[in-house]
Amino acid sequence: MASKILIIEDDKFLRDLIAQKLKTEGYEVIGAAEGREGLEKVKKEKPNLILLDLVLPGIDGFEVLKKIKEDPSTSFLPVIILSNLGQKESVEKGLKMGAVDYLIKAHFTPTEIIEKVKNNLK
Repeated sequence: MASKILIIEDDKFLRDLIAQKLKTEGYEVIGAAEGREGLEKVKKEKPNLILLDLVLPGIDGFEVLKKIKEDPSTSFLPVIILSNLGQKESVEKGLKMGAVDYLIKAHFTPTEIIEKVKNNLK
């Protein structure tokens, strides 16, 4: 069965671009445009991995990550942060909060993002 990836990203172009690449690789993809919707989909869809933007409308990515990690039914899910926030503090905070990886959007191509997803699903 294909692994299910949830992309929580408010930039529709980027979300669709990554989703398309993941689908080509055989993954099932669910998208969410904001934090609250993302959290609902985490509970409902039970994804195998989450790609999470930090700057989101409503509740931000750090809050989403915190809620995912606090809930015993979702705390084990690998979360890869995908953000434009490249400051050392943001990166350290994200990893300390339980993200398995932190990708700065400007530094990674969609193909490299897919590689990170594959590595974290092994």
